[in-house]
Amino acid sequence: MKNKIKELRKANKLSQSELADIVGTTRQTITSIEVGKYTASLGLAYKIAHHFNMTIEEVFDFGSLEDENL
Repeated sequence: MKNKIKELRKANKLSQSELADIVGTTRQTITSIEVGKYTASLGLAYKIAHHFNMTIEEVFDFGSLEDENL
């Protein structure tokens, strides 16, 4: 699943560790989400999107998941 977390994080001058602390997870989880090796839970996706004042759909691209289900 593609996402805009790295782009948003850098635009807001946040490190992976800082974002992880804000949303209550680990730096390793943020890294894994950014590179597409891990899919965030709904709760974590909401916290990340909410931090950037965006919707989940604005941060995460669900199109790739729809393609997998075809």
